[in-house]
Amino acid sequence: MDISQIEKYKLLGLNVSYYRRRCGLTQEQLAEMVNIDRTHVGNLELARAGTSLDVVFRISDALEVPVHKLFEFRD
Repeated sequence: MDISQIEKYKLLGLNVSYYRRRCGLTQEQLAEMVNIDRTHVGNLELARAGTSLDVVFRISDALEVPVHKLFEFRD
């Protein structure tokens, strides 16, 4: 993870968390749907780890939200 981009990672994590909760899913449920470890979901949401675009695309599909919404950072 590029530390100079940490704020963007935090905003991405907040969006993943927001849409996950909106769908009524736990981190564990989302992780199963996306085929990643639950701790990876938690680390992504808390900006403790980055992830691949493949995982972002699978999260987008699982949450039934366009990919761009995960990167739509509000001011």
